[in-house]
Amino acid sequence: MELNQALKYLEHFSLLTVGENKVPNFSWKKNETEKLTPQEFTRRFNYNGGYIKKNGDEMPATTAIGIITGYDFLEVIDVDLKVLSTAAEQRDFWDEFITLLKDNIYDFEKKFAIYKTKSEGYHILYKSKRVEGNQKVATLKNHKGAIIETRGTGGYVFVYPDNQVSEKSYFEIDFISDKDREILFECSRFYNYEQEIIPEPKKSRKKYTGNEKPSWEDYNEKTDIWDVIGGDFTVVRNLQRQYLIKRHGATSAHSGYVYKDSGCMFLFSTGTIYPAEKLITPFAAYAHKYHNGDMSAAASKLYHEGYGDRLKKVVDDQEKRIRTKKDLIEEHKINQSALDFPLEIFPEPIQNYILECHDTLNSNIDYMGCAMLWLISVCVGNSMELQVKTAWVERGSLWLCLVGKAGIGKTPSVKNMTFPLTKINGRQVKRYYKELEKWEEYNSLSKKEREDVVEVRKPVKEQFIANDITLEALVELHQESDNAVGVFKDELAGWIKDMNKYREGSDLEFWLSTWSGEAAIMNRKTAKSGFVDVPFIPVLGGIQPSIFSQFSTQENKENGFTDRLLLCYPDAKVENYNEREMDEDIIHWYKERITAFHSKMKQNVIRDDEGQIQPQRLTFSEEAKEVWVNAFNTITAQENDDEQNEYLKSMYPKQKSYIPRFALLIHIFDLFFENNLSEIRPISEQSMKKAIRLSDYFVANAQKIKINSTEIGDYKKVIDENAKKSIKEQVLAIYKANSDFNRTEVANLLGVSRMTVMRHLKDEV
Repeated sequence: MELNQALKYLEHFSLLTVGENKVPNFSWKKNETEKLTPQEFTRRFNYNGGYIKKNGDEMPATTAIGIITGYDFLEVIDVDLKVLSTAAEQRDFWDEFITLLKDNIYDFEKKFAIYKTKSEGYHILYKSKRVEGNQKVATLKNHKGAIIETRGTGGYVFVYPDNQVSEKSYFEIDFISDKDREILFECSRFYNYEQEIIPEPKKSRKKYTGNEKPSWEDYNEKTDIWDVIGGDFTVVRNLQRQYLIKRHGATSAHSGYVYKDSGCMFLFSTGTIYPAEKLITPFAAYAHKYHNGDMSAAASKLYHEGYGDRLKKVVDDQEKRIRTKKDLIEEHKINQSALDFPLEIFPEPIQNYILECHDTLNSNIDYMGCAMLWLISVCVGNSMELQVKTAWVERGSLWLCLVGKAGIGKTPSVKNMTFPLTKINGRQVKRYYKELEKWEEYNSLSKKEREDVVEVRKPVKEQFIANDITLEALVELHQESDNAVGVFKDELAGWIKDMNKYREGSDLEFWLSTWSGEAAIMNRKTAKSGFVDVPFIPVLGGIQPSIFSQFSTQENKENGFTDRLLLCYPDAKVENYNEREMDEDIIHWYKERITAFHSKMKQNVIRDDEGQIQPQRLTFSEEAKEVWVNAFNTITAQENDDEQNEYLKSMYPKQKSYIPRFALLIHIFDLFFENNLSEIRPISEQSMKKAIRLSDYFVANAQKIKINSTEIGDYKKVIDENAKKSIKEQVLAIYKANSDFNRTEVANLLGVSRMTVMRHLKDEV
C-alpha cells in the first residue's frame, strides 16, 4: 500500500503499521484511545527508509497497515475459514452464515462493511456503543481453532483495500442498533459446539449392576427432544448442523438451537423455563418442564412409566426376536447426514420460496422439495432427453412416494409447490369441455344445416395432470397429451396394491414400461385396449408408513416395482399455529415463474411432420462425465460388496437410471432461471454433483423406511401370534421379545394410547 493511500485510512481510523513478519512494528496500546498524527504515522510507515535488509535483499519495512478496533466504537466479526479443511467446506460455511445474517437482520447489506482476507476468511465491520474486548464466539465440533471471533477493545485487523465484497466500504462504516448487534452475535454463537454433558439425577442408595440402564439414560435414547419442547419453540431455520429455534412469543430473532447429531438443545435466551447456556438433553428438558428441575423426581417418575432396566426381567437371547432400531441402523449402514433434503439443488429463489412456506405455513421442506421435482418432471416431459451412452438414453420421469403419518401435512406442502400447474391444468380442462359442447352441438346438425355455419373441429384434450383416474382413461388422456401426464394421488396405497405380481388384470407390466419409457400396451378383456408409444407419467403421492410396510414384500422386491419408488420419509411433526404471514408478492412471483417455465417448455416441444415429439438430446460435459463415471463405479462396488445389505443391492441399479434423470431436470431448471433455455448446453459438472446428492438422499430415506418397516413387521408378527389374547397380554409378549421396544409404534398398531401401553407395563413389569 502506498503512503498516500494509507494516510486516507488514518482520517477514519486509528492505525498501526505491520512488518513482513505480520506483527506490528511499534507499540500501539496507546493508540487504542489516541490516533497517531500524520507525521508520526508517516515516520513509522517509512521506518528505516521504508526498507529492511533480509537475505541480502531489500524489503519494505511496512508490508501492511492494521485498523485498531475498539477505537471510535469499531468492532469486527472475524470469520476464520482456514480452520476448515477444504475450499468447498469454506464456501458452504460462509454461504450459510451470510444467508443467516441476511435473513435475520433487516437491510443487512446496507449496515455492514465486509472484506475478504488473504486467508480466505472475512471481516464484518461496524460500530457499536456496546463494543467489548476480543472474544472467541464459535468453535466447531472437533476443531481446535475458533471459526468466529470478535475484534474489539485491545484488538486490530489488517486492511484489505482490494477485497471489498459489500456495498459499504471501510470509509462508510457506521453505528448499528443494539438489536442488530445482538442478532449478529446470536447468529454467530449458533455455530459454537458445546461439549455434551449428560445431566444425572442425584445418586440414590440403589446400586446398579451389570449392564442395567437408569431411567434417565433410557429416556434420552428413546425420546426426541421435540417431544418435550415442541409446544414451546418453533424451528426458524434448518441448517446443516443445527436447527435454529425461537421461543413462542419471543421478540428476538431466535432463542437457541437443537444439535442434529446429539439431539440436545442449547439456549442463549433466559426467558424460558429451561436453563440458558447449558446443553439440555431430552431428560433435562423433561425434568425442568414437569418437575421444576428436580432430576431425582423426574427419574423416579420415568421409572414408574417403564423407562430404565432396574426391574427388567431376564430375557434369553433366543427369545429376543425383535431387533432394536439401533441394530437396524448399524445393519443398513445408514448415512444420517444424507437424510436432510438437499435444497441446494434448486435455484436460490426457489430455495427461498420453499423456506418461506416452511417458516410461515409450517410446510415440510422434504415434501415440498419432492413436489418441486415432480413439477419440473411434468413440465419437461418428453421434450428433453439425456444420452448417457450411444444406446442408453434417459428421460426425466420420476415416481415420488411421500411417507408420513396421516394429518402430518403432506398434501398442503405439495400444493404449495404445484398450485400454478394445477391452475393451468384446470383452465385446460374447462376449455376442453366448453369446446366439446360446441362440437357436439355442431355434430348434431344435419349435413344441410352444417353448410350454413362455421365448421367446429373436435377439440383435443390437453389436460396433463390426473388424480383419481382409471388406467384406461389415463392411457386415452396420454394419447392426446403426449408430452407428459403427471399423476398426483393423495394416497398411493391403492396404486401400489394394483402392482401384485401376476394377479389377474394386474397393471404392473404397464407401469414398469412407463417408468422405462418403453412403448406401453394395455390389454383388457372387458375394456378398450390402449397404446402409448413414448409414455411419460411422473407419479407423486403420499402413504402412511404402516401401510407402506404392508407392501414391502419379497414379491414386490423381486418384480422391481418398489425399487423404482423414490421414498421421502422426513421426521415430520404437527406444528403449532404461528402468526407469521407470507407476502402476497412472493406467492405471485412463484406463480408467474412456474407458469413461465411451463409455457417455455411447451414452446420447446419439437415435432416431426407426423406430429411426433422429437426430443432435444443433451450430453454430458467432460467434467460431468467424469463425475458420473466415478458415481457409477461407486454404486457398482456397493452392488458387488458381499457385506452390503441385500435390500440396497436391488435399489442401486435404479439409481444408475435416476441420477442422469435428476441431472437432466436440475440442469434444465437452472438454465431456465439463467434465461439460457434458448441455447441448451451439455449437462454441467454442478448439475451432476447435485443429482448424486439427491440420489444419496433417496437411498438414505429408503434405508430409513426399511428400518421402520422391519421394526413394525417384527411387532405385527408378535401381535398376530397373540391375536386372541388381550391388549395387555400382547404388550407383555412384545416386551418379552424385546424390552427396548418403541412404545409409541406399538400403541399405534394396537389402536390404543401410549399411556395404555405404559400402564400395562407398569402393572406387570
